[in-house]
Amino acid sequence: MGETGENQTHHPHGERELCETAVGLYTEALRGGRIARAALAPAPCLLDMALLYPDPLDAAWMCPVLPSAALAHLLQPITREIHERVQLTTSLVNSLAPLSAVVAEDPGLSLTVLDGRVLIDAKVGEAARAATKEILTVQPGFSRERTLMMAGLDRSLAAIERGARLRHLYQHPARYSPHIKEYLAQVPADRLEVRTVEQTVERLVIVDRAVAFIPASADRRTALEIRHPALITYLVQVYEVLWAQATPMTERPPTSPDAPVTPVQQSIARLLVEGTTDEVVARRMGISVRTCRSHIAKLMQALNASSRTHLGALLVQSGLAEPRTNTRP
Repeated sequence: MGETGENQTHHPHGERELCETAVGLYTEALRGGRIARAALAPAPCLLDMALLYPDPLDAAWMCPVLPSAALAHLLQPITREIHERVQLTTSLVNSLAPLSAVVAEDPGLSLTVLDGRVLIDAKVGEAARAATKEILTVQPGFSRERTLMMAGLDRSLAAIERGARLRHLYQHPARYSPHIKEYLAQVPADRLEVRTVEQTVERLVIVDRAVAFIPASADRRTALEIRHPALITYLVQVYEVLWAQATPMTERPPTSPDAPVTPVQQSIARLLVEGTTDEVVARRMGISVRTCRSHIAKLMQALNASSRTHLGALLVQSGLAEPRTNTRP
């Protein structure tokens, strides 16, 4: 056995952090399969973060939660907080967009409204072809038209020729898009990184951390060209958080052990438990309502649910999804 509580000290720290003592005890529990409850006194954060649970055969002992499951559980409130802040940012942009005609004298601090998809594509293409360092993109949804993908390919190859590296962030269903696969096959792998995420924000393009483009209307026929350093820094920070939580294209998206459902269906399950409508679920997942309902039908079949209400109860009971609480960290 490792050190006990008699010679370990717990130092105060943030509620989402683990101290060295906790890491040591958690490591000991993982190696041994369990740890004495009395040994946890120096590290109350282990129980506060639900990294251990009572041994069902002996209440004097605690068993460790698998690190992968613990990480997924602890990241959920952080992901929700990021999503809420991005929504707030989008709301503020939509409110202030009409004032963007009042541009600062310094063009480097400007917000420019781009009206019409032709102008938007032209401006994004112009910026991408001039890139010399990096292009970051977020592309919601699961698929794009081939013509758009090939236009994006031309811009990407031009940027790579000038020395830029690319990072693309899609949603999980994009892994099965033939157009995206065709695009990826033609871009040098050493200049491109691709990851997918369960839910993402609206479309975002950041070029050389000098200019960014975001939609300014729900139909994406209006966009903002952003050159203000503070706003671009903020958007890059949002992107990096999403990127850190995303799954590389070469890896399988995480799902519950032995779950009879796909990662996409598990993502849908989490939204259903929160009481989200089919239409909203489909929009957040970047799929059609018809496809969404097909996945829900498969979930009902997999869990042998007799109704949608019954399905919600089974999802929580099975551990595939947990209802969102109203408490904020």
